[in-house]
Amino acid sequence: MIGGGPQPWRPTILGGMADDTLGPAYLLLGTDRPKIARALARLRARFGPEGVETLSAESSSGEDVVAALNALGLFGSGRLVVVEEVERWKKADAEELHAYLAQPAPGAVLALVADDAPRDSALPDMIGKAGEVLRYDIPKPKDPSVWVRTELDRLGVQASEDAARRLVEIVGDDVGVLAVEVEKLATWAGGETVGPREVELLAVSAGAESPAWAISDAWGNRDVAGVLTACEAELEEGVEPFLIAVRLAAQVGLVRAVQALASEGLTSREIAGRLKKHEFRVRKAFAHAERHSADDLDQAIIRLAEVDAASKGASRVGAELELERALIQITRAPEAAPAGR
Repeated sequence: MIGGGPQPWRPTILGGMADDTLGPAYLLLGTDRPKIARALARLRARFGPEGVETLSAESSSGEDVVAALNALGLFGSGRLVVVEEVERWKKADAEELHAYLAQPAPGAVLALVADDAPRDSALPDMIGKAGEVLRYDIPKPKDPSVWVRTELDRLGVQASEDAARRLVEIVGDDVGVLAVEVEKLATWAGGETVGPREVELLAVSAGAESPAWAISDAWGNRDVAGVLTACEAELEEGVEPFLIAVRLAAQVGLVRAVQALASEGLTSREIAGRLKKHEFRVRKAFAHAERHSADDLDQAIIRLAEVDAASKGASRVGAELELERALIQITRAPEAAPAGR
């Protein structure tokens, strides 16, 4: 049964109490991704890095997972198989697990993770009988703007009441959506106070796209025309060139971090937990990392730092022109660069 509060023995898994008994299967689902990540981290710690295998339901079927569980059981020591995005699974995948759970492999523990309720409604009931279903949802606050200010404060961002109210006006009162926008604001704030103006520049209303994100997406996709168009839109809105450069530099830094962690074999969900970023941002960064080498990213950071310096008088060229030149240089594909550069 799915419950909003902790089950009687839940702390034995997640809190390290005296009773170390683990069931053969767990299902973690809900909208509170940070809590799910922390629960998984505590569960992984029970096995150690060598005893954990992470799969994705996008590429692994129920049959694949059962094979992994049975194979891991042959090692004779406790092992954990984590399967992400199980909301993608269909009835046939759940049926494979049902047969397995009748006689699970000794020492093998299965942890299924879902953002939404799985397609097959029998899966939660099935896991609940064999192990435990843990639901982590962000409760809907009475005053969403107060919740926004609390979250920004938790992330170390100073924000006015007007800014919090403006964010709710733009994106609505869906806490899941607000959580994404709050993280974006915290990322771009860089220690500066966030007011209504910053919210209007960065927040995305339903069906709209922020120019700030349009720039980073165009850069990541090596779309020179797109990055210049998005840049012009921001400049027309009165955004200072140095702020555009700083925000894009933050995104480049994220892509560089994701690229490095991906090379270690981590999945997007694991990287999101490690970096404390929303997974949608990490997935975008994954796509951008495929189009930019590590050297490209290093050079982009340097070039954007030069734009920041130019805006403070280090160049005779105007700040806007310096920014546009930099965007062209760091966005175009290497093969498009002139010979000798």
